[in-house]
Amino acid sequence: MTRRAFPRKEGLYDPRFEHDACGIGFLVDMKRRVSHEFVEMGIQMLLNLNHRGACGCEENTGDGAGILLQTPHRFFEGVCADSGIRLPAQGTYGAGMIFLPDRTGARLECERLLEGAVREEDQEVLGWRTVPVDNSLLGPTAKACQPVIRQIFIGARETDPGQDLERKLYVIRRRAENLVRASNILRKEMFYVASLSSRTVVYKGMLRADQMTSFYPDLVEPTLETGLAMVHSRFSTNTFPNWSRAHPYRYLCHNGEINTLKGNVNWMRAREARFESDLLGPDLAKVLPVIDPDGSDSAMFDNAYELLKVTEPVPVEVLVRDLSGRLVRRVYADVDGAGRHPHQWDGRDEAGQQVAPGLYICQVEVESGGQRQVQMRPIAVAY
Repeated sequence: MTRRAFPRKEGLYDPRFEHDACGIGFLVDMKRRVSHEFVEMGIQMLLNLNHRGACGCEENTGDGAGILLQTPHRFFEGVCADSGIRLPAQGTYGAGMIFLPDRTGARLECERLLEGAVREEDQEVLGWRTVPVDNSLLGPTAKACQPVIRQIFIGARETDPGQDLERKLYVIRRRAENLVRASNILRKEMFYVASLSSRTVVYKGMLRADQMTSFYPDLVEPTLETGLAMVHSRFSTNTFPNWSRAHPYRYLCHNGEINTLKGNVNWMRAREARFESDLLGPDLAKVLPVIDPDGSDSAMFDNAYELLKVTEPVPVEVLVRDLSGRLVRRVYADVDGAGRHPHQWDGRDEAGQQVAPGLYICQVEVESGGQRQVQMRPIAVAY
């Protein structure tokens, strides 16, 4: 029997009590350099966590593995050109990794709904790319529920690059997810947006860590470059593995169990009627409900975090101070192809000297609703 959804509550089993525990890793180039070597390092880190993942009764069906990377513009530019898709400048388009039903009619209907959401949000569908995969090393269970995996490319029209585009892509994704959930599409539970961003892309699946590069040949292409990598090897304890529950999610990966899950979900739902956002404005209603009821505890945490992220005010200036209030470093906001964000503090003072280990305070000035506000955030320095 092929399972594409989770079993109903029966006997002592209740899907509300599902938890997980896994292996995670993260690396970043602090000088913002990108290279394929970083992809290779991320994959090696994932392989080193293979023992933290698990498999089912079939040795070649994994609980899940994945990697989050920076949007590989040079790679996408090349493969999209081969498919007749012309990409605009880096940071001015979104790339989505989409899991789709394995029946052609259902897949096309899901694609139609997603494209409709893109156009209704006044953005442009640049085209689709079928992601090359090789499932020859996968077990029967993983193959039986394997989705069709395609990438969609979305060009910005009336949206400024950076956080504004990320916000619009978030609205598009939530609209499409709600449309598919409310539809009568066959096997609609296979529709899943692994990532939709101008900044990052997620390759993941119901895989073992050592199956990632064989299943996704993209990952060994020399032009696929990144300056960061977040990896996850899943050990599913009380949960049923599937393709969408593999990590990383769109912003995070997680090792552990969230024991207050039901209470947090209920409180989020109870407060949605009072939500306000100067940045989302009328789009706020389109993204509700915030929490995907079919997601795991980690997925629901990711849902909550991404709402906070896309409604985060724009940083204007960051002042780093020691605990006495003395100014250590002035860090100005920066605008680049990835959008507006503060410079990363390199741990040096105004004279370029490395600061002493300890606790410091970041005085962050943000802009929200036409007004400037000051936020204070602690930061620890250790060597």
